[in-house]
Amino acid sequence: MANAAKRGFFRGAMDALVEARSKQATRYVNSALLMLDDETLRSHGYTRAELRKSAGGSYLY
Repeated sequence: MANAAKRGFFRGAMDALVEARSKQATRYVNSALLMLDDETLRSHGYTRAELRKSAGGSYLY
């Protein structure tokens, strides 16, 4: 908490915003990847179960 106070309120808020948007983007990309077939996912090093887990329940189907 003291470290956050040293950096300032707005810097901490901006860091939190960037982290939240980064996580949102990751969920979005993982949801889009879930639309690909299993062979394509496997050829790029992904598994459907892994993507579902990191999509955070926001996957499309």
